[in-house]
Amino acid sequence: MINTTIKPFSATAFKQGEFVEITEQDVKGKWAVFFFYPADFTFVCPTELGDLADHYAELQERGVEVYSVSTDTHFTHKAWHDSSDTIGKINYYMVGDQTGTITNNFGVMREGQGLADRATFLVDPEGVIQAMEITAEGIGRNAEDLMRKVKAAQYVAAHPGEVCPAKWKEGEETLAPSLDLVGKI
Repeated sequence: MINTTIKPFSATAFKQGEFVEITEQDVKGKWAVFFFYPADFTFVCPTELGDLADHYAELQERGVEVYSVSTDTHFTHKAWHDSSDTIGKINYYMVGDQTGTITNNFGVMREGQGLADRATFLVDPEGVIQAMEITAEGIGRNAEDLMRKVKAAQYVAAHPGEVCPAKWKEGEETLAPSLDLVGKI
């Protein structure tokens, strides 16, 4: 999936009190996070979505849009948003993928269940997947680590010829791969 372009889709999302239509064309031209989760009204999912909501303003400042995706409908997303304090703070897109098109496009549909895996994809402005993470059902994701990956991907995109080493944080030294570095790290 890394370095592949996202596939065409169209869906209805719930965002800030409204139902909106989105396609892959709406994604292009800016950085995007696709945040797949199994289902609304569950257990680990609201903790992850709430954590991501707490980092949404910072993501927006960095030019990143967030699309949370489950195979629930956009109506279910609205009901969950209206009934949960944690989900009620979400301002990003909550995409209804009841046909499974987007979930299948990203290869994270659970066979025979009709539910998405717990998966995150970072997509660059050209629509190319730059990072991905998939965890088991009981393992929640951490938005701070996602932020680190976003910053690293944006840095690498803006600085051709440089790479970010393990545990890199914004402002720290990067590497410029070359023959001179071979065997010296």
